[in-house]
Amino acid sequence: MKYVIFDDDKKRENFFPITLTRSISDIRVGILKLRQRISAYFELAETNLIISENLEKIYKERHSDWNINKLENEKTIFINSRLKVSNNIVKIIKSIKTDSCLMQNDDVIAAKFTPKSGFVNSEQISKLFSKLEKIEFQKEILWKYWWDFISNNSKYIKQDFENFFYYKENFFNAPQGVTILNPYNIWLGENSKIAPGVVIDAINGPVIIDENASVMPNAVIVGPVYIGKKSIIKVGAKIYEGTSIGPVCKVGGEVEESIFQAFSNKQHDGFLGHSYIGEWVNIGADTNNSDLKNNYKNVESYFYPEKKKVNTKSQFVGAVIGDHTKTGINSTINTGAVIGVGCNLFGSKLIKDFISSYKWGDGDIEHKLDNFLETANLVKQRRSLKISNAEKELYSKIQKFVFEQKIN
Repeated sequence: MKYVIFDDDKKRENFFPITLTRSISDIRVGILKLRQRISAYFELAETNLIISENLEKIYKERHSDWNINKLENEKTIFINSRLKVSNNIVKIIKSIKTDSCLMQNDDVIAAKFTPKSGFVNSEQISKLFSKLEKIEFQKEILWKYWWDFISNNSKYIKQDFENFFYYKENFFNAPQGVTILNPYNIWLGENSKIAPGVVIDAINGPVIIDENASVMPNAVIVGPVYIGKKSIIKVGAKIYEGTSIGPVCKVGGEVEESIFQAFSNKQHDGFLGHSYIGEWVNIGADTNNSDLKNNYKNVESYFYPEKKKVNTKSQFVGAVIGDHTKTGINSTINTGAVIGVGCNLFGSKLIKDFISSYKWGDGDIEHKLDNFLETANLVKQRRSLKISNAEKELYSKIQKFVFEQKIN
């Protein structure tokens, strides 16, 4: 049996700006990305992915060993990348009849049939399922909005720890000068480093410090927290529960209930709460965001499909910041703010509501694509990387999308 993870294109906009630059399957929640968790539960030996046409070149460039947007003429189970996977749903999906699909309202959760060999992208995927027998599934098991990842992150850190990291012999002796609370709930990766003065409190949730990550002196980490490979927690940082920091990030100041995708920096003092940070983001010194309204009502946040703010039905929502966006020193970000890709924001004005991609200053000026690419390339060179032609093409398409959709 072959397995394919697919993005359903009609819901990809629900997660903009994060999915402007990546597949839904590569969104991080808890310790793992959605794709990684699905692959682990289904015990998949290879990666077969159906994604947007806009992302195809960049994914093939980065993952030459994956099958991208390619179908084989053999019996296949298709799995929606938005699936909240569990052992029970794995059994249900594996047992569905051939030539049928499991549905949740208008969304395909999974399908089983034999496709023709060929190529397909997520914009075309619904046609493959149109003639299959439909089986309705009542329980909500698909992710719907980016803010749902924030509110569920603590739960998924705990779940991933129990499923993939926990083992009874994990007890270790604390390094000299380090305070450890509940060592059985802590996992340290190979070559991770913890400096004197650090406090790790895992009483209310696990703390995972992955391979080659380091925690500098006097930092305090209160679980559940995940710190990714090669990431650095700066001196005196306060990392609170519900925080996932992907690989190769530098994080300081005060962080709570937030997710860093990867390669992003918040090195200095300032508060970040209930927020989702993309890749190659730099948050300037003393940048602060609000994650709670003064009237304590549910937060409203801009929603790309409707081109307006909607009720998140959550009291705590911070900001979502797209890839390669920068904030200047002393920036202030309002509750529920949505900030697109490739912005360079600075000034005394409150960053509020919605800033589309490629904006400059206080968000009213265009950040020219050539200038953005020049900066992005300089940033990547610091990691011995560079902007590829496939990336340039994708960022150009994002600029075109912003212009054509009149997203301002």
